[in-house]
Amino acid sequence: MAKFLLKSTYSAAGLKGLVDDGGTKRAEVVRKMIEEAGGRMESMHFAFAEDDTYVLCELPDHKTVAGLAIAIGATGGLSVQITPVLTPAEVDEVTRMKTTYTPPGQ
Repeated sequence: MAKFLLKSTYSAAGLKGLVDDGGTKRAEVVRKMIEEAGGRMESMHFAFAEDDTYVLCELPDHKTVAGLAIAIGATGGLSVQITPVLTPAEVDEVTRMKTTYTPPGQ
């Protein structure tokens, strides 16, 4: 499975829902959604920064994570950004791949 970082920012309505539900309930909702999509949530954190939440998870593929992002965004409670992430071992593997590339103009 591929790893993804989901960063989200709450709308005003989403913040109201967070106040009503609390952080633990929201984390369980997110965990259930990810698991029902065939994935696994590694962690979820709330932040006081540009983004309100950070979720590190594994999901089967890019189509699955795109579907989740669309479903989340359609609720209007928050906007979400998806970043595919690699483990150090995966970076080791890809840096050993041999490719040929010619820069533009050469």
